[in-house]
Amino acid sequence: MINPMCWFEIYVNDIERAKTFYQTVFKTELSPLNVPDPNMKMWVFPSDMQKYGATGTLVQMQGVPAGGNSTIVYFSSEDCAIEQARIEAANGQVHLAKTSIGEYGNIVLGIDTEGNMFGIHSMK
Repeated sequence: MINPMCWFEIYVNDIERAKTFYQTVFKTELSPLNVPDPNMKMWVFPSDMQKYGATGTLVQMQGVPAGGNSTIVYFSSEDCAIEQARIEAANGQVHLAKTSIGEYGNIVLGIDTEGNMFGIHSMK
């Protein structure tokens, strides 16, 4: 069985603020994605489409407000406590501090600067 997940989008109200948040928490660089719609801005997370794992973008689009959705994207981590420590420093909130999920590792739930909840998973 192959993981069917191939893409995600996190809708935001302020693309620059959200980009800074995710780059700070995950110590990564997002890149602009060329889109034909002038009412839409997208910044993509790093990826290699030839390797396993989903990638996705931050999206700012007129008529689609951030927050209030029912999907949680989980980011992988060596130790989710590391990113947890960066969430509040990046102006986000820790919703659930590092918590064991038994044999499946640990998770952290955070809320980004746009009101979106996201997860971080690690085995450590």
